[in-house]
Amino acid sequence: MVLLSFDIEEFDMPLEYKGEISFAEQLSISRNGLQEILVLLKKHSAKATFFSTVVFAENNKDLIGQLLNEGHELASHTWFHSKFEIEHLKKSREKLAGLFGTEVTGLRMPRMMKVDEKEVEKAGYSYNSSVNPTFLPGRYNNLKISRTYFKEGTVLQIPASVSPNFRLPLFWLSFHNFPVNFYIKLALVFLKKDNYLNIYFHPWEFAGIKDDKFKLPGFTVKNSGKEMVERFDDFLTYLNKKNYRFGTFQQFQKNLSL
Repeated sequence: MVLLSFDIEEFDMPLEYKGEISFAEQLSISRNGLQEILVLLKKHSAKATFFSTVVFAENNKDLIGQLLNEGHELASHTWFHSKFEIEHLKKSREKLAGLFGTEVTGLRMPRMMKVDEKEVEKAGYSYNSSVNPTFLPGRYNNLKISRTYFKEGTVLQIPASVSPNFRLPLFWLSFHNFPVNFYIKLALVFLKKDNYLNIYFHPWEFAGIKDDKFKLPGFTVKNSGKEMVERFDDFLTYLNKKNYRFGTFQQFQKNLSL
């Protein structure tokens, strides 16, 4: 099973690099990218999981309703993308569920931030996909964490996919900076080894973010926008030809006998 997921949030990354972007533009860019994603997923009959902040969801109720109507899963990306308090775990899950009349069982912390797993369990989540089990300078060092799914208390932990030997990640930055054919070869290795693939992206990658005022590093904007749409289209086309099945995290969890 291929687990596609998207962290849908206010596009505040330029603020990390002292760039300029208004809140309205943060929402607009992510909205435009999400529309591109939904078109691609529908074209390829691929189901995905969307981890949304409450802020983004409240400002884009029509698109959240659309993705749910099209068979995708809604999960929590907490309340804000750049501000977190422990009570946001439960409040965001309940708010998203109430706004859209859907069961919210999954969590992904913004920027894969470390979180107290006991608090995640107390907040009512059944799975958490907040770990990239690799080393990313300045972000995290998770080399000692299992690179495949495992149980912690009652919560299923579903780390992002990395290679067995060198913990090479297949996350969004890899997709932008690796040649597509090389990325596909790695994906097939992971699928053969683990029998599933967990990869995550963001709507703003599919939108126009090559703006000098954002002050974003080249490796973050490479192959973004139109190029990202085309590369992702090719990726999904290949996986479909190989008859790989796309599923949501909830479906994946139901298939496990843990």
